[in-house]
Amino acid sequence: MSEPKETIRSGNGFLVAGILAAIGASVCCVGPLALLALGVSGAWISSLTALEPYRPIFIGLTLLFLAGAFHRLYLARRVCMPGSACANPRTLKRQRLAFWIAAVLALGLIAVPWFAPLFY
Repeated sequence: MSEPKETIRSGNGFLVAGILAAIGASVCCVGPLALLALGVSGAWISSLTALEPYRPIFIGLTLLFLAGAFHRLYLARRVCMPGSACANPRTLKRQRLAFWIAAVLALGLIAVPWFAPLFY
């Protein structure tokens, strides 16, 4: 009977999903701010807040996916075949670094609506 095989990409799904959910949570506020920073203006920019009612759902998904990634990287036992990429300790170190970068970016995107009024 073969042992379960862990791949490098299997832990990245939670990170990608967390980043996408964070972008969804902040698109109502980051979008207009980014357009204003690029010099684009107009009354139609105010219509970009259509996703605002769904923001709490996106924030919840972001936190859920980040918690899943944290659990997978720090708490779950890794089962690796000898000689596979996940058996290399540097792979885990890189994944953990990517997690913390993604977590900081995601939480920063979530916090944008509280800081955006300072730039308008």
